[in-house]
Amino acid sequence: MKARLAPGMTEHEVARRMDAWLEERGVRSYFHTSLAWFGDATRFGSGERWQALPSKTRRLLEDDVVILDTAPIVDGYVGDVGYTTSLKPNRELDLARARLLELRAELPALFARGLASDAIWRAVDGKLRAWGYDNVHAAYPFSVLGHRVYRVPFPRLRLQKLPGGGWPFTLHTYFSFASRGLVGELLGPKPAIATEGLWAIEPHLGAKGFGAKFEEILVVESTGPGGRAYWLDDEVPHVTEKHEKHEVTS
Repeated sequence: MKARLAPGMTEHEVARRMDAWLEERGVRSYFHTSLAWFGDATRFGSGERWQALPSKTRRLLEDDVVILDTAPIVDGYVGDVGYTTSLKPNRELDLARARLLELRAELPALFARGLASDAIWRAVDGKLRAWGYDNVHAAYPFSVLGHRVYRVPFPRLRLQKLPGGGWPFTLHTYFSFASRGLVGELLGPKPAIATEGLWAIEPHLGAKGFGAKFEEILVVESTGPGGRAYWLDDEVPHVTEKHEKHEVTS
């Protein structure tokens, strides 16, 4: 998608182009529709709340950092993914992504050890703050660092977005995890057990003037002594930008 970005595009335009690209390749439904944020919006401004919907007026500048995030459903499986990029080389972003790669390398072991979700959240929060970054995912709904994902029923059914303005989520979101009860489905600062299954993990740090994140699917096969957890796509970390080779099939 980076190759298709150009100064002057709005966040809303980029997000809709992402949806159109996916739908041309067979996607019919979403866990959430595509999101795009530019510049200061990549750290949600003041960080006081999750400013979800892409702006129809904020336009891409040549020096902006960009976050792209999308969650198509393919054959019933949720692909909740995201990454951070920029049109021009950005040393501070390179440093931030190096830190995110460090977190990415450490997260599977935290899950495999069987730590409670709040302990994993605090470990990531402590790392970010020790490195001098803000914890932007603390401004997400329920302060989530991640959430469970499941194979959803009726994957080709175009379900409407949930009501409430500012929410890109669909009824598939509800059927996927909210209907099971939020406890245990979200990886946040409140005590819960991080169980086996598939997790969409999205650490989001805030630097001066921009934010950076990645989002990938973590497979947790078992926890405790001998536990095993691994990234579903370990060949191409989403902290990097090598995404163009991936094709969506239906």
